[in-house]
This record gives sequence, structure tokens and C-alpha cells, in this order.
Amino acid sequence: MSHPRNRQITLKSRPTGMPAPENFELTSADMPIASAGQVLVQTLVLSLDPYMRGRISDAKNYAAPVAIGEVVVGGTVGRVVESHAPGFAPGDIVEGPGGWQEFAAIAASQLRKIDPELAPPSTALGVLGMPGLTAYFSLLHVAQPVPGDVVVISGAAGAVGQIAGQIAKLAGCTVVGIAGDDDKLAYCVNELGFDHAINYKTVGDLQAALTAVCPNGVNVYLDGVGGAISQAVFNHLSFKARVVVIGQISQSNLTEPDMGPRSMRYFLTSRARMEGFIVGDWAPRNAEALARLSAWLKEGKLRYAEHAVDGLENAPAAFIGMLKGANLGKTIVNVAR
Repeated sequence: MSHPRNRQITLKSRPTGMPAPENFELTSADMPIASAGQVLVQTLVLSLDPYMRGRISDAKNYAAPVAIGEVVVGGTVGRVVESHAPGFAPGDIVEGPGGWQEFAAIAASQLRKIDPELAPPSTALGVLGMPGLTAYFSLLHVAQPVPGDVVVISGAAGAVGQIAGQIAKLAGCTVVGIAGDDDKLAYCVNELGFDHAINYKTVGDLQAALTAVCPNGVNVYLDGVGGAISQAVFNHLSFKARVVVIGQISQSNLTEPDMGPRSMRYFLTSRARMEGFIVGDWAPRNAEALARLSAWLKEGKLRYAEHAVDGLENAPAAFIGMLKGANLGKTIVNVAR
């Protein structure tokens, strides 16, 4: 009698520059066995996020890289199949670090239970998960905007950017979104309430475009991309501006290092502050943030877009697409119904 197998996507080789499908391999392994304190989870939805590009590289990072032949890391929402830990029972819906595979044995301490009645379970990977928490803490607690501030967000239509822009509006700010696609920018303005949107690919002169919509400068810049876009924004920093670096997606696939920002004198003259941000540092306060995000979602004050792909085997292509900007909002893979 044949035992069920666990389909997985492993890292076959380290990408040079933009990842390619051949860097990944669809394999199958024995079903994982949950030991004491662990929970066996069937993956329903897999999260795809820009940080994964750093984790499949061997460059120095804030977490250990995925080894060749290992399952690619990633957040998942799944259904408990069997539990060897108090507080979890078969049928529970949970969020945790399941990775790119159909089943995972996960320590109970790494799981949080999700109420599927509150919101679709996939939101635990987006607006009510890591991207929502990133938007919430980086903006409200690190940048600390005050009403009337001008907030610029690069990667504006991504999983974090779309939420951050709406939170900035709730905080009474003027919000400027930067992205590379007119449909995405129309969504940011018409659906999410951003005040201005700039298409960095078609605008020609990004400096002039920023001057037009931020005549008095930029108070807060949420930087998810780095590179030439950030260079342009730095030139517009106002007195005591705050720059929060939440990602550097324009840099992660370069084979040659980019020329660094040549505008550090603007930090000197404006007395601006720049701070790096990793969402895990704020974990002790997640419950407080999730309570507020959930309330805003329920009240209709937060909206979100998802870019969903079906089938675990399509995760590599969807991941590469996301790195190239093919997604509107949060990229997810539906692994099982």
C-alpha cells in the first residue's frame, strides 16, 4: 500500500541576478511526522514575499540562507491535521512558517490560530499578517507621522505599500505612491485613497514629478525599493524627515552593485533620520497591531488586493513575477482548497 507523499519546492541552485525557474525543483518527500510540541499542518495558502530573494542568496542577511536542496522558506496558512501540542486540534486554521510544501510539522510556539469567520484566511499572510504588521509598525512607530505630513511610498501597490498608504491616510497625511504600472497607480488613488501617484517608468523626470506633488518636501519616506527611486526622493527630504528602509527590491537581483545614493548631504542639511526595519523586532507588540488592523478592516477603512496563483508547482514562476512587479497587492499561492 502506498503512503501519501509531501510535494515540496526546494532550492536547486543559487540564483545569479533575477531568479529563474531552473533554480527551483519540485520534488516529493515522505510525509513529515509531528513530534511532541509540534503540529502537522496541511498548507492551504503559501505567501510569496520579496524578503525570500535574500534568503535564497548566500549574501550576509538577518537570517540564515536556505541551503541547496532545502525547502524554500515562506509563511503559510494551513489546516491542522494532527496535534501533539495543547491548544491546537485537527481542523484548526493556523498561520506559521510552513514553507513551499504541502505538509509541514511546525512547533506550536511558531503558530497562531486564525478565525476564518473574521476574514478570509489568506489575510493572515497579508493585511492581517507580516505585510500589514510591517506597514503598521514602520509607519506609525518608526516614522511617527503627524497630520499634514507628506508620506511617499515606493512599491506603493505591493503587499506592504497598499496597507501603509491607507494607514498614512488614517493618520491624516498626504500620501504619494510610486510604482511602475498605471493600473496599479489608478488602484492606489481610486480604491485606496492615495492623493498622488507617480509611474517611475513613464514619468521621464522623477525629480520634477516629485517637486510637483511635494512642493514643500517629503516628511516620511517608506523605502521598499532603494536605487534611483530613493535617490530622487532623498533630494526632496524636508526638515527632520524620517526615512524607514523596509526593503531594497531594486538591489536584490543586481549582479553588479548599484552606485550608492549620492545625496547624503540632504540628510545633513535637512537633519533627516534613516532607520532600517525588520518586522520580527516588533513581535511582542503584534497583538496590539493586529487588533487595530482587524478593526480597520471590519470598519471598511482598510482595503486590500491579492494576486493569487493556483498550484504549488506554480510558486517559482509567481515568485519571479512578483520580483518583476507583475503583482497588484499581496502575492499568494493556493496550494489546497
